[in-house]
Amino acid sequence: MFGRILTTKSTKNYSESVEMLREAIENADAIVIGAGAGLSTSAGFTYSGERFEKYFGDFQQKYGFSDMYSGGFFPFKSPEEMWCFWSRFIFVNRYMDAPGTVYADLLEVVKDKNYFVITTNVDHCFQKAGFDKNRLFYTQGDYGLFQCSEPCHDETYDNEQIVREMVYSQKNMRIPPELIPKCPHCGKPMTMNLRSDDRFVEDAGWHKAADRYNEFIDNLSGNVLFLELGVGYNTPGIIKYPFWQMTAKNPDAVYAVVNHGQAVCPREIEDRSIVIDGDISDVIKNIIKKAGS
Repeated sequence: MFGRILTTKSTKNYSESVEMLREAIENADAIVIGAGAGLSTSAGFTYSGERFEKYFGDFQQKYGFSDMYSGGFFPFKSPEEMWCFWSRFIFVNRYMDAPGTVYADLLEVVKDKNYFVITTNVDHCFQKAGFDKNRLFYTQGDYGLFQCSEPCHDETYDNEQIVREMVYSQKNMRIPPELIPKCPHCGKPMTMNLRSDDRFVEDAGWHKAADRYNEFIDNLSGNVLFLELGVGYNTPGIIKYPFWQMTAKNPDAVYAVVNHGQAVCPREIEDRSIVIDGDISDVIKNIIKKAGS
């Protein structure tokens, strides 16, 4: 199934598609939300442009990179410089609130439904917006956690206090050397708990969340809505392809996707799909408006 993945865009107009999504949410017995980077972008967590220049203009001037993503791969000459960048990056993308309200608006739409969220985002916006933490599975890690870079053990560590200390004490684009985080077990450098290679730590919390998600999927019944928001093609095997496959296997399921410029569905499930090419925040606000009218 989906061997050649022939996809199609929606032939319905925007307003009609939004109304179809509102009805699908209202009629769903269970909603599986799959969220990617596009959802946080819609919330205002952009990595380039005005936001980058506001918080990282000094890095752009000194090192030459022009977005936060590129900065994450820059070969800084010292750990003091590297952690100056990363502490600020974590602070603005994990501990500051998103400028937009799309996460809170989404919760307003699904709060009374039987829902579960699987996301590749690592900015913790769902939990900060009030989503039940027991209904969240962050598959790729969390900016708010450190792990051993080796790693010598399968534990993660909350980093808010040390990150704030790094941000508040950095001078000349460096942090004090005594703040460089080191593993409490082996003494090697700590790193972010992000899935970038085979050293990613899946700690006890990660496994519990995975088990809860799998249990939710295994017990789905009735009208099921697979709602994909802002998921691209960097890691389609985590959310996008499984959503397509589960929709195809369940005749009572509906697949809905909202994405700017990348909203498609397989032809095999076209008759049970809602495809909206647009800004996620605008779509959710329109659903709230239609529900209240």
